[in-house]
Amino acid sequence: MTQVTRQCPDCGWDSPFEQHHDLPGQCPDAPDGECPEWSCTACGAALLIGAAWPAAEPAGTAELHRVA
Repeated sequence: MTQVTRQCPDCGWDSPFEQHHDLPGQCPDAPDGECPEWSCTACGAALLIGAAWPAAEPAGTAELHRVA
């Protein structure tokens, strides 16, 4: 199983993280099959690492009205 060391938000220190679906292309939750979910081996906290998030659409411009 693949491991990386990251700062764990729950433990508060660097801990080893393992991928839940460690085989390439086997993650049912990701369109490309590459699992972005990593779990802390000490406490089980999850991190999403390398996940591609869709770009947010820019908000429309607001019209300003003069108050008389």
